[in-house]
Amino acid sequence: MLDVIMHDILGTPAILVGLFAFIGLLIQKKSSSTVLSGTLKTIMGFVILGAGATVLIGSLDHFSKMFDHAFQVQGVIPNNEAIVAAAQTNFGTATALIMVFGMIMNLLFARFTPLKYIFLTGHHTLFMACLIAASLSVGGMNGTPLIIVGSIILGLCMVVFPAILQPTVRQITGSDDFAVGHFGSVGYYVSAKIGKLFGNKTKSTEDIQVPKSLGFLRDTSVAISLTMSVFFVIVALFAGPSYIETQLSAGSNFIIFAIMQAITFAAGVYIILAGVRMLIAEIIPAFKGIADKLVPNTKPALDCPTIFPFAPNAVIIGFIFSFVAGLISMFILPFIGLKVIVPGLVPHFFTGAAAGVFGNATGGRIGAMSGAFANGLLISFIPAILLIFMGDIGYEGTTFGDSDFGVIGIIIINLLKLFGAV
Repeated sequence: MLDVIMHDILGTPAILVGLFAFIGLLIQKKSSSTVLSGTLKTIMGFVILGAGATVLIGSLDHFSKMFDHAFQVQGVIPNNEAIVAAAQTNFGTATALIMVFGMIMNLLFARFTPLKYIFLTGHHTLFMACLIAASLSVGGMNGTPLIIVGSIILGLCMVVFPAILQPTVRQITGSDDFAVGHFGSVGYYVSAKIGKLFGNKTKSTEDIQVPKSLGFLRDTSVAISLTMSVFFVIVALFAGPSYIETQLSAGSNFIIFAIMQAITFAAGVYIILAGVRMLIAEIIPAFKGIADKLVPNTKPALDCPTIFPFAPNAVIIGFIFSFVAGLISMFILPFIGLKVIVPGLVPHFFTGAAAGVFGNATGGRIGAMSGAFANGLLISFIPAILLIFMGDIGYEGTTFGDSDFGVIGIIIINLLKLFGAV
């Protein structure tokens, strides 16, 4: 039963968010039909979001394979899922306990402190719980103290990171209805600051003037399809028809395959945006019940794609500039004695896109570009530094990708070393 609760309910983001919607609607004493409809639509919105992410990730996987073959790059590709899976043998129990008690601490912090946020991005809660368990272990902690300290740290992360982003989230959304709960927050915060420093928020990415002859580019899906087609075709030309047609496309023409993967990418983005709209439309009213009754005046902290619809142009600009920063970093890292971090398309898309939206909110077009570029540098250098410490537990082949994981891991291990716990 405990395993079902841990992995099938708390470990499934759609069910976790649906559960919050269900409780919120019940507390408001809504009709049974409203409770059923709201709960199912909330879960459905998250499932649609996940389905779009699966479509998008499948396309990016093909791009990564073509890129690796074309340029013969050897290095580490940060992947949260991979390192969490690898760490479960040694830290599975600690991860699960920290996750559950960390969520309880989240509710307590939201109830009794000014940090009124409930973190609803379940998979990132799991990833951070694993990172904390591994980092505390490397730092020399184990047993009950590890669970207690880890749960407190996780609970703090779940309220502090949304809090530091909220002023910019209000600028992005024009409201204070929800927060961003995603552990790429350091990158987003830096992006907003860089955007404000170098840009002008009155010149938004969403106000880009397009000539009438190019009016079709106003459609975000079309613009993304064309932009990504250029990327895919260029990489396909370097990878060559032989590799693509024998290894990836099952004999289809390599250029046609590349274009179709670009359009598939755009379709994934379209599906994600549709899921996000449905999720927000249901979760915000339902969450009001929990906020008013159990944890007054709180906000739901939701996954980063929830802000994508507010600046679709910034999404693609942010991805491009974050990825470019990752490519540049790949050549710099070896010269300063760090392992090569090969830019992963998935972290650069999701965190780069979100960073672009944050940078645009404070600095317009230049802010989106410069802020996302800064994010790309962070998610290249921070994982490379974290990899040094993660090597202590035997996971040299991979590391956590998003910025907050690296920052928290490095801080935990070094604090414990400083105070002689190692």
